[in-house]
This record gives sequence, structure tokens and C-alpha cells, in this order.
Amino acid sequence: MKYEIASELGLSNYAQIDKGSLPSRVNGYVGGNMTKKMVAFAEQALASGNISQIINAAPLEQPQQRG
Repeated sequence: MKYEIASELGLSNYAQIDKGSLPSRVNGYVGGNMTKKMVAFAEQALASGNISQIINAAPLEQPQQRG
């Protein structure tokens, strides 16, 4: 998703770019637009009553077993 958003913003080679050499504003645009899309997806799923779509889209991490 990150690379898709970057491409939409005109950063077609984002996967190969050293992110540390980019201004924080550019990286922020990518992350901010990812967040907007994820929120829109979740809002749409909630509005349609399809909560399972949200749960299946981002499985939760399982806690690590100690010992």
C-alpha cells in the first residue's frame, strides 16, 4: 500500500529511494495518505455493517510466548 500511495503522489521509485534522504514532509505525505485511505476503508465497512471486513483486513499480532 505504501508504494501504491507513493506512486499516486508522483514518487514512482519510492521503493528504491533512501527514505532518510527525503524531506520529512514527503514521507509524511505518504504516511498521511495511507492513514486517510485506511480510515475511509474502515468507515465504509462500519457504515455497511461489515465489521468482519475490518478484522480480516488487519489481523492482530499475537503476543510472544515467554519462557
